Parts: sequence; structure tokens; C-alpha cells
Amino acid sequence: MQDVKVNSLRAWVLAARPKTLTGAMIPVLLAGALAFRVGAFRQTDMLDGARLFSTPVVHVVLWICCLLFACLMQIAANFINDLFDYQRGSDRADRLGPERACAQGWITPSAMKVGIGVVIFFACVVGLIAVIISGKYMFFHGCEYILIGLICVFFAFLYTTRFSYLGWGDALVLVFFGLVPVCGTYYMQTLTITPLSVLVALISGIAIDALLVINNYRDRNEDRISGKMTIVVRLGEKYGLYLYLAIGIVVTLLTVFLWVLLKTGSTARQPSLYLFLAVWFVYPLRHYLAWRKMKRIREGRALNAILGETSINMFLMALIMCAVLIFD
Repeated sequence: MQDVKVNSLRAWVLAARPKTLTGAMIPVLLAGALAFRVGAFRQTDMLDGARLFSTPVVHVVLWICCLLFACLMQIAANFINDLFDYQRGSDRADRLGPERACAQGWITPSAMKVGIGVVIFFACVVGLIAVIISGKYMFFHGCEYILIGLICVFFAFLYTTRFSYLGWGDALVLVFFGLVPVCGTYYMQTLTITPLSVLVALISGIAIDALLVINNYRDRNEDRISGKMTIVVRLGEKYGLYLYLAIGIVVTLLTVFLWVLLKTGSTARQPSLYLFLAVWFVYPLRHYLAWRKMKRIREGRALNAILGETSINMFLMALIMCAVLIFD
């Protein structure tokens, strides 16, 4: 890519990797839709006495805060990944994935450090706003949110500098793109965590892990040279190929289980099959077609197209699921 001035706005936008923000948005979208289904955005009395304020507008503001926090933390993680991989020498000339800002000279390492600090600062500000609005007593009810926020910041650094090189990436995706954002957002809206919210969290985390799998599958040879021992590097190319396929199967089965729980639950409206049939048809079909292309291509930059298809596929699935939870 040409004509990117050092430390320019364009350079920062490229470093933020906007296409990755879908992974940050999906858990919060799903959690908000589930909370809406059980009445969190409409019933001002369901949390009576547990909120400083309890109105539909406040619930919307809390949801927006969760969405902004998730996106800012994703950008911070991208910046951290960009900087530390550059310093470690992982971003070599043979890199197959999207170009990195520090490696390309678009952003200087010193500026990137400042950028990381600024983004994390604004993420913390957004988080504190949510704590103040959410907690009747800021340092009593809100302490769990502060703890979760600090854990997110801590692991944003630890993932890039340590865990991604040890092959723990898939487990951390399940936690920080599933359990933490879904259950955290749902708890902020309802002050409870239910089996439904945990199930939606698992669907979110496993679906988003497909992005990491295709990334690791594409970069398996370069990661082996760099000492980045992902699961694909440890267990081989064939394992990575069929792990991607298995993710689509597991997510589809979990959405079936979600429909069963909604159908039998006493607190939720009874769902019809129509929109769920859309999930069961659209998502597995698109996922399978992407896997067929992945199996045919197997290596090289051409796999970046599968990355894009995977991102669109999981976002489309999330939108349909949100429609199911809100309108069905």
C-alpha cells in the first residue's frame, strides 16, 4: 500500500483494522438482544432499587457503553499486537496477512505506545461511565465491572506477548469474545446471569474463533518459524482445516439448543421456527462453502478471502439471531 504518511490519520485507521471490529460487536449485539427479550429495555421496575436510574434510555446508554468499550479494547489489542509482533520480529517480509503499521513504517513504535495508552484510557472512561450509571453505589455494586475491565486490559497485553505464542488463543477467544462480553453485558442490563446468556456466549465465542482458526491456518508455516505454537502449528494443517468445519457444526447445534431453551422457558416468549430456520440454513451453508474454498486453496494470501467470508458469515448469523431474540 502506497502513500501512507507516517503517523497520519490514515495510518492509524489502518492500524486499528476496522474489519476486525465485527468480532467485538457481535457479543454485545447478542447480549443486548437477549436482554431486550426478557424485558430489560422496557420494564423500568424489573431492577427497582438496584439502579441509580432505571429507564429504557439508561439501558440503551449502558448497552452503547458496552459496545464502545468492546470496540476500543479490540482496537487496543490490535495496536498491541502490531507493536509487540514488530518488536519480536514476527512481521517479516513473507507475512501473508494484512500489512502491519509498525512493520510498514506507517506508525513509529513510540507513537504506537502512546496510541495504545490513549485508546485504553478512553476505554476505561467509557467503562467508568457505565459503572456510574449502572451501580446504585459506585464502589459497591460497580466493583465487579471495574474488575472485569481491568482483566480485559491485562489480557489484551498478555495475549499478544505470551499466550498467543503458547497456543492458548482459541481458549481466550471463547472467554473474551464469548463469556466475558455476553455475560457481562447481559448482567449489566439484568443483574443476573442465566443459562440462556451462557449459551449465547458460547455461540458467540465459538463462532468468532473461526476467524482465529483461519488466521492460524493461513500463517501456520510462518508461525512455526517464529516460534508461535498455535494449535494448528502443534497439531497440523489437516487439524486446522477440520477444526474450521467443526466450528460451523457446533455453532449450528448450539443454536438448535438455544431454540429449545427459548421454547421451553417460562420467562421468554415462545419462538417460532421461521427465523431460526434462517439461522440454521444461512449460517451452516455459508460456512460449509467457505470451508470448501479453504480446503481447495490450502495456503497463501488467497486464504484472506476466506477470512472476509468468515467475518461476513458470522456477522450475518448474529444479525439474524438478534432479529430472532427481539422480534420473534
